[in-house]
Amino acid sequence: RSPADVFISQSPGAVGFLAEQDLLATVDAEVLELVDPEFAAADGSWVGLSGRVRVLVYNTDLVDPDDLPSSVLDLVDDEFAGQVAVAPTNGSFQDFVTAMRGELGEEETLAWLEGMADNGSPVYANNTAIVEAVGRGEVPMGLVNHYYNVRALVEDPSTPSENHHFDATDIGSLTIVTAAGILASSSQPEQAAQLIEFLLSEPAQRYFVEETQEYALAAGVDSPDLPPLDALAVGTVDLDALGGGLEGTRELIRQSGIER
Repeated sequence: RSPADVFISQSPGAVGFLAEQDLLATVDAEVLELVDPEFAAADGSWVGLSGRVRVLVYNTDLVDPDDLPSSVLDLVDDEFAGQVAVAPTNGSFQDFVTAMRGELGEEETLAWLEGMADNGSPVYANNTAIVEAVGRGEVPMGLVNHYYNVRALVEDPSTPSENHHFDATDIGSLTIVTAAGILASSSQPEQAAQLIEFLLSEPAQRYFVEETQEYALAAGVDSPDLPPLDALAVGTVDLDALGGGLEGTRELIRQSGIER
């Protein structure tokens, strides 16, 4: 019932959910071609605008980087009990769990969530709250998107926090895209397509890099202050699955008891 023409979300899961309900039109092929195929829906229902990588932010005064794991799955070990903050109601965490379900299956994903819950992982409302808590030393580390700590360090370079990247093949190094789609009910589909094309143009992509510390996905714009995306992010996850699994993910999170 929205009068809007374009839907933009930090979560590809939300856009995928709308596509499942047949509420999105097909984005023009010329626009889809502005990004790599892995950053757009196979059916053309949405296209990625910018990217974020999942990381483990940690307090450098409290944590020795040599003690950090190479896999997010190791965070359920006893040595990390009560040490890793999470935001179970946050969209990016839910997208991460959905991707884990697609890669590892329901049983292993539920076991990981239950392991984090049993470990007494501190729960926060969102990524910003986790990064602030880590910076204060309230909790040693937390699972977030990369740019939250990058922004914190821009605001205060003395903040004792750093991002830890899991192995490139690990699900903990998932790339999550901000995605856009055109509503099927749009009365201005051509103008809607023009807006999305502009958001994939060099000026807009450079804005994402320079002002929001995200990864550009189009127009050949580099992210010079960030580690190369292709060297960090797991590339085996089908982002189309993020929409189809959103409701199931929320139920799995509730079932695990991690929300508390």
